[in-house]
Amino acid sequence: METMEKNIIDLAAWLESPVGRYVLDWEQAQLARLTVDIFGYNALQIGMPQIDGLAASRMPNRWLTDSAVHVHAGGTFKTPERQVVVAHDFSELPFETQSIDLIILPHVLEFTDEPHQLLREVERVLIPEGRVIITGFNQTSFWGARQLAGRMNDHYFLPQEGEFISFTRMKDWLKLLSMEIGEHRFGCYVPPCRSEKWLQRFHFMEDAGKKWWPYFGAVYMVQAVKRVRGMHLIGPAWKQKRLARGNAVAVANKVKTKQK
Repeated sequence: METMEKNIIDLAAWLESPVGRYVLDWEQAQLARLTVDIFGYNALQIGMPQIDGLAASRMPNRWLTDSAVHVHAGGTFKTPERQVVVAHDFSELPFETQSIDLIILPHVLEFTDEPHQLLREVERVLIPEGRVIITGFNQTSFWGARQLAGRMNDHYFLPQEGEFISFTRMKDWLKLLSMEIGEHRFGCYVPPCRSEKWLQRFHFMEDAGKKWWPYFGAVYMVQAVKRVRGMHLIGPAWKQKRLARGNAVAVANKVKTKQK
């Protein structure tokens, strides 16, 4: 078996390395911050069971959908303690149209053969005003440059099989599906180091990167909202009844005034 230093070909194995855990820690913190205030009933995480993207969500129904059980040299990965729906083909999600309030896609678009079809499925199952949160590796970063150089000599820094999607292209894809881009954030500004020691030594660059070169983080996270043309949000029934009563009273007072 080839060593991690020479050739990383598997995302699951890479996520167990120090740099992989560094990414997971950043993404877990950002997902917790974003999902805690998104309300609804049904939330779904597609792929990458190594991270619990819905840990902070308050939605009563939370699912993890994966293409298969992930196995590596040390055994089978443990999945979060939540309902697991195994979908062998991400191009056909096993959920009804307009049934999910929140969907999280942690790097799955980069490691699937049909990212466009998966996004179309996400748009299909999301309710109007539903939200999707996507994470991806940023090509325009120190890590992206290191990966590009590694392709020349088979010394990869990031998982080899990934087809990384730029942040700009991701926004274009979402807009084509009538998704309105919301909050986005970049992170992991440290140089492409493999050891825990050097990752922590350069951790100070996180604050510097956010301030001085915000779009050059190694990982990005983007949130989008599904918009439906011609749809108008309707308030609660009690509010509509109160408004109707108020209008009726106003009309009655106007009639009385005319009679006088």
